[in-house]
Amino acid sequence: MVSAPCFSGDPPTGFRDILLREGPQGFAKAVRQHRGLLLMDTTFRDAHQSLLATRVRTHDLKKISPFVAHNFNNLFSIENWGGATFDVAMRFLYECPWQRLQELRELIPNIPFQMLLRGANAVGYTNYPDNSVFKFCEVAKENGMDIFRVFDSLNYLPNMLLGMEAAGQAGGVVEAAISYTGDVADPTRTKYTLEYYVQLAEELVKAGTHILCIKDMAGLLKPRASELLVGALRQRFPEVPIHIHTHDTSGAGVASMLACTAAGADIVDVAVDAMSGMTSQPSMGALVACTRGTSQDTGIQIEKVFDYSEYWEMARGLYAAFDCTATMKSGNADVYENEIPGGQYTNLHFQAHSMGLGNKFKQVKKAFVEANKLLGDLIKVTPSSKIVGDLAQFMVQNNLSRQEVEAMADELSFPLSVVEFLQGYIGIPYGGFPEPFRSKVLKDLPRIEGRPGASLPALDFQQLEKELRTRHQEEEITPEDVLSAAMYPKVFDEFKEFTATFGPVECLNTRLFLEGPKIAEEFEVELERGKTLHIKALALGDLNRAGQREVFFELNGQLRSILVKDTQAMKEMHFHPKALKDIKGQIGAPMPGKVIDIKVEEGAKVDKGQPLCVLSAMKMETVVNSPMAGTVKKIYVKPDMNLEGDDLILEIE
Repeated sequence: MVSAPCFSGDPPTGFRDILLREGPQGFAKAVRQHRGLLLMDTTFRDAHQSLLATRVRTHDLKKISPFVAHNFNNLFSIENWGGATFDVAMRFLYECPWQRLQELRELIPNIPFQMLLRGANAVGYTNYPDNSVFKFCEVAKENGMDIFRVFDSLNYLPNMLLGMEAAGQAGGVVEAAISYTGDVADPTRTKYTLEYYVQLAEELVKAGTHILCIKDMAGLLKPRASELLVGALRQRFPEVPIHIHTHDTSGAGVASMLACTAAGADIVDVAVDAMSGMTSQPSMGALVACTRGTSQDTGIQIEKVFDYSEYWEMARGLYAAFDCTATMKSGNADVYENEIPGGQYTNLHFQAHSMGLGNKFKQVKKAFVEANKLLGDLIKVTPSSKIVGDLAQFMVQNNLSRQEVEAMADELSFPLSVVEFLQGYIGIPYGGFPEPFRSKVLKDLPRIEGRPGASLPALDFQQLEKELRTRHQEEEITPEDVLSAAMYPKVFDEFKEFTATFGPVECLNTRLFLEGPKIAEEFEVELERGKTLHIKALALGDLNRAGQREVFFELNGQLRSILVKDTQAMKEMHFHPKALKDIKGQIGAPMPGKVIDIKVEEGAKVDKGQPLCVLSAMKMETVVNSPMAGTVKKIYVKPDMNLEGDDLILEIE
């Protein structure tokens, strides 16, 4: 059982009090005038996204929140929302992301909250109607969000400006973030130069950002490059606060952040020691200790950092099944070659494992480099990094080299994310799209010119609310529910169906939630104050033909039983005919995944390259296209069916 100290009384005043009193501009001015280095703590968001596949539950964040409020009131901010946490909360943790924000705000009233906003992508992986992004920021601010770090995965200015305007109009502090790649200290790297970054910063400052951020999502910012980049920005923008974000994948994170500080940065990102290092942020304790007694002293007590870290050392153990240390024992300087973002690294590994590529992760990392070259050397951060990762896994799954992909581009069934990127769905990359690769992949598919969201019709929130009320048979659908559905329609529906069936699982402690009770174990679940369930696990029945087991237990002393799907046993029971590669008309699954759409019927005539069905695995969708013209003889799959690689989808003659 992980415990945290209890506190009574109000926490001391912090930077949020300045924000509430002075507003965003006054807050930014106070930050710039502050003596000493300011820290943003990523432990509540990016640290666990990077180390634990975003799986940390609100249950464990709430326990330590009062301690943080009372002992870390001079933090610049706590990053606790946005990024992957929004969909993972619903998709895997079965909890409401808005409720997390509300509950943490109540427990930490004195420290600014910060979120990661993907520009025109909001907290999703695609573009949304403009009014959805504006409404999202408005409701986030109402629920307690303060600072919006706004970025675009391609540094595509029109997408960034939309996100900045939405956050600013909501009354939030706008922190425009330039995503960093390459190496400004290396004269052979000629695409993303110092001049490129300074010019982009010029546009963001002109657009009214309160704070300027460098978002080094893969940890590529070396100490010399830090001096050059931050020094140039500080000289050019003496009045604008500069905030630096990095990852410690190579092990050089602390050195780089100290170099940034010396060059004039006001704020750097850290994670508490037990949640720092490797693909996470540099160590909070190290930065506090290294600056103590200097002009950059953080004012944070190192002893409190030790106590804070001790809690997370215990809590982290609960998430061992998701910990990157299962496969990554230390930092690795190969990140300077593959440029995989820290927040993507563990998710990419789990995704590879789920697709049967766990033992080929070294090949996936090498393919990531080749996929990036195929796509034109992109800025790589969600969702562009996911596109590169999807293509890399596709190449390894199908044993394809970069040269083979280029040669066969007009025949292959690429992941949907790759096709949509080439169509222009997330914006225009710096330097343009790769040709002739783009034209070979797209053929006659439509292309979007300019900002993608500009051509999308406005979302009718009232109509969506009405549909949700009908679909989920609920009288009260909140504005937060409507926005969750707007961002992730299918994920939200599945989340609501789950909670309708199983109730508020956030009441369970983390071990019970992730592992379930042991036989004969007794435990209590507090649904609300004064309403507690006493449960004892008794026995598991045999597996039936539907892949279910009867679970026997006592509930408040009464014997009960319920049928539960044994998902692991169902995987082991999987039997499906395989596509024979020497029979031309047999179409097999290019990867393991769930069938989410079948686009043809038996007897239908199909052309070469025509979409046949769509598979999905760990957020990666792949459209299976016909390799030949002919007639669909037989379909072997149904929607929601789970397939392994090479399982037979259909036959064409």
